[in-house]
Amino acid sequence: MASRLTAEREAELYKSVLDLLREVGYDALTMDAVAARTRSSKATLYRQWGNKPELVARALRHNKPVGLHQIDTGSLRRDFHELVGLEDDCKLEEDSALMRGLMRAVHDNPDLHQALREVLIEPEITGLDQVLRRAVERGEVRADCPALPYVVHMLVGAFVARMLVEDKPVDKAFLGNYIDAVVLPALGDPV
Repeated sequence: MASRLTAEREAELYKSVLDLLREVGYDALTMDAVAARTRSSKATLYRQWGNKPELVARALRHNKPVGLHQIDTGSLRRDFHELVGLEDDCKLEEDSALMRGLMRAVHDNPDLHQALREVLIEPEITGLDQVLRRAVERGEVRADCPALPYVVHMLVGAFVARMLVEDKPVDKAFLGNYIDAVVLPALGDPV
C-alpha cells in the first residue's frame, strides 16, 4: 500500500507541476518531466494521482488560497472584495495566463476537462452558490433575481474579456471595479 505524501512534499510537487505548465504548456507536460523535476518516480505520481489530468487539476486546486465557501464577511460586496484581495496582481496575472493555456487544452482533452470540472470548477461553483445563498438569506439579493444563475458566467467573463478586449491581464483594481459596476448591480446592487 502506498504511503501518503507529507503536506510539504505534496505542495512541492504541485508547485513543480504548475511551474512546468507555465514553461511548456499542458500538451508538452509529461509525467516523466514532473518526475524528473520533483526527483520522484513516475510510479509514485501515478499511484498518488492516477493520470496527468488529475495531477494538473489537483495542483491547480492546491494553488487556490481559500475556497469561496470559506469567505463570509456578512456582506456580499465584502465577500467578493475579500476574494479579490486574496491574490496580488502578479499572482492574478500568472494564474490567468495558466488558465488561458489550459482552456485551449481542454478542447482536445476530455479527461482534462472532466478532471478540471470535478476538482476545480464544481467546488468553486458550489462555494459561489453558498456565498450567494447567504446573501439571499440576509435579504441582500432577491431569491427570484434573474441574474443569480449567471453570476459565475459574469465572473469568468471578467477574466476572459479583459485580455481579449483590452490586451491586459486582470488585476485587483479591475476586478473590484467590475464587481461594483457589473456583478452587484445585476444582483440588485447589494451593499
